[in-house]
Amino acid sequence: MTKTLKANPMAKGLIFDLDGTLIDSMPLHWEAWRVVCRQHGIDLDRDFFFSQAGKASERISKIIVDHYRSDADPILIRSQKEQYVLERLTEVEPIEAVVRVVRDNSGRLPMSVGTGSNRERALLMLDNAGLTGYFKAIVCSDDVVNHKPSPDTFVRCAELMGVAPADCEVFEDGVPGFEAARAAGMMLTDVRPYCDATR
Repeated sequence: MTKTLKANPMAKGLIFDLDGTLIDSMPLHWEAWRVVCRQHGIDLDRDFFFSQAGKASERISKIIVDHYRSDADPILIRSQKEQYVLERLTEVEPIEAVVRVVRDNSGRLPMSVGTGSNRERALLMLDNAGLTGYFKAIVCSDDVVNHKPSPDTFVRCAELMGVAPADCEVFEDGVPGFEAARAAGMMLTDVRPYCDATR
């Protein structure tokens, strides 16, 4: 049975990662990267992929190509991976333990999404999950120069919510996101123990 997840009573603003936190999309992302990489002669390791969770796709594609010393085009890999995901987005489900936190705090605390996804995909996922309208701000990979583990995404969320970073609680599932939240001086909740998704 999924544990009950609640916001820290000290938090004055809540920030949610998207993939693997609000939406159980990580299995789809893993499948997309694995399939596309295989087409380019790269046998992507699962643990290595999940260690990159939370980073922007353009960064992940370059990391993969560099790690496997491949001569594949990272821009093409990323493009094909994004297309694969977009065609299957309706298959992913919200992570109820985390979504419950959003609904419980709606109208009580300002909330935002800080994601490594691009805006088109982020908005589609939120819409598919019925979460459009809950968030004061949605900060995507398009909106910052330095992505997770840099704190910029979460700091921008705090600015748009009008809440000091130290008063924000970040809900995350990926190590780069944990590092970003800590670098921003924010409260951090690792959602993985509360999720049904298998890693």
